Amino acid sequence: MAKSNYTEDNIRSLDWQEHIRTRPGMYIGKLGDGSAFDDGIYVLLKEVMDNSIDEFMMGEGKKIDITVKDGVVAIRDFGRGIPLGKVVDVVSKMNTGGKYDSEAFKKSIGLNGVGTKAVNALSINFKVTSFRDGQCKAAEFSKGILTKEYKLAAAPNEKNGTLVEFKPDDTIFKKYHYVHEYIDKMVWNYAFLNTGLTLTLNGQEYASKNGLRDLLEKNISGETLYPIIHLKGEDIEIAMTHSNEHFSEEYYSYVNGQYTTQGGTHLGAFREAVVKTIREFFKKDYEPLDVRKSIIAAVSVKVQEPVFESQTKTKLGSHEIAPGGQSIRTFIGDFIKQQLDNYLHKNPDVAKAIEAKIVANERERKELSGIQKLARERAKKSSLHNKKLRDCRVHLDDLKDQKRLDTTLFICEGDSASGSITKTRDVNTQAVFSLKGKPLNCFGLGKKVVYENEEFNLLQAALNIEDGLDDLRYNNVVIATDADVDGMHIRLLLLTFFLQFFPDLVKNNHVKILQTPLFRVRNKKETIYCYSDEERKAAIAKLGPKPEITRFKGLGEISPDEFKHFIGKDIRLEPVLLDQKASIQELLNYYMGKNTPDRQEFIIDNLRVEKDVEEELLK
Repeated sequence: MAKSNYTEDNIRSLDWQEHIRTRPGMYIGKLGDGSAFDDGIYVLLKEVMDNSIDEFMMGEGKKIDITVKDGVVAIRDFGRGIPLGKVVDVVSKMNTGGKYDSEAFKKSIGLNGVGTKAVNALSINFKVTSFRDGQCKAAEFSKGILTKEYKLAAAPNEKNGTLVEFKPDDTIFKKYHYVHEYIDKMVWNYAFLNTGLTLTLNGQEYASKNGLRDLLEKNISGETLYPIIHLKGEDIEIAMTHSNEHFSEEYYSYVNGQYTTQGGTHLGAFREAVVKTIREFFKKDYEPLDVRKSIIAAVSVKVQEPVFESQTKTKLGSHEIAPGGQSIRTFIGDFIKQQLDNYLHKNPDVAKAIEAKIVANERERKELSGIQKLARERAKKSSLHNKKLRDCRVHLDDLKDQKRLDTTLFICEGDSASGSITKTRDVNTQAVFSLKGKPLNCFGLGKKVVYENEEFNLLQAALNIEDGLDDLRYNNVVIATDADVDGMHIRLLLLTFFLQFFPDLVKNNHVKILQTPLFRVRNKKETIYCYSDEERKAAIAKLGPKPEITRFKGLGEISPDEFKHFIGKDIRLEPVLLDQKASIQELLNYYMGKNTPDRQEFIIDNLRVEKDVEEELLK
């Protein structure tokens, strides 16, 4: 084997913008096209927003205006504005920023001075404008390279602050689009965590008077067992209740205003402290699972110099409040022990409701224990030779692997569809679970059906979500069914299963629908795959008279050679989004309960569209 020369010529130094553009994943996690809530385009928006939020946290500016239109983002805050002499440096020089001075930004969201530089480098157009005391300075960039800078007098009555405008580079974020629901949720989080701040998104106003209590009220669907407990202290705020409808735990956790989707030391301390306090209050050694089952809670802490496990700050890793200070575990534990205990003594009705819920959880757990034991043994035996699951090598809980955010489980109908995906998938990050016909309609059934039904039990085991999402094995849970009535029914049955027993999986944007082409339009020179009737018409217009048109009714009709295009880098995933005001039980009752005139009309209208397309193809 020939040896390659290793000389000075092999050593290369990259400019800051080149490094970010070459290794964007180091700075913003995965790229994506915007269909997932953790795609890079939302991280870009958040990095700019965090700077504006930091200004508010320092007592500067009570309003932030956000506009997102045609892929262009504009964020205007009314803080102090970047010092005019440093406008270019702050957004284009690494290790430059105001957050290294802990007195100026004591509990800042971003501490490494990288955020806006990454936004700058990954944008085809980036402009920053600072307004200070009647003066204005602007700088324009493209892919991190300065193209123009200028000073001018600010408009009369123009308030101090900073305006950042950017358009993500579509050579990096291919065919990207912003999903309004994701940005809406992000902006609401900023409002809940910063009472007194008013935000506008495309003209819509967002503000919160009661912080985390408002957050839970907006996100809880259905009934709660008791009014939300809302406790606030210096650098800590919690809100909690128990649901009457959920089977699992649901948490919203934040550090310095950052939504830590993967939790961390603060959430672990909270969960531990709640169990310990309730045990001591009732003087009974309740099982932690019985105490926390059906809990819905939000916890927010402010930490000086937080340590996160990645640049995207989704999990807190630090254990101290400040250098030499008390541990986060002690800080949160002491607060909850005192405040929650006081609350329960002052509100005996709430204490009684919590105790009744724990006892009911304990009774149900014991009733299920026999079934669970048999189901786990069955799942363990099946996992060794399980024909339903074709697993991948990397999983979501594999923190050492950069690819883990791409981990995907395709849930397919039958052997033909799963066969095509299995032959063409990426064996590192894509797994396949095959259903045998239509799954059971579990609407209105109890949790024991998850263990009694072998298919559901194996699916639960494959996802590893029996006790919550902490050990979820795949970031994307993708329903891949045919584009026909039967495929739609299977889709609804799976969504019923997830919404009834594992709603957090849907609420945390892990469940998606695989979009595959409905048509193939081709001539001798070119083939175009179309995902809608509009795309089909456009393809016919482009390819000229009488192209060959194929209608794909089932995934099994698409050959493996073609399928590789639809689950690779150009994969189209449609997120399953829940209206925050929707009741899950009402939703399931509408779609899966007894037939209603409304639902019959919905089905007939949608089938008519399908029939119209078929008739047009036959012309």
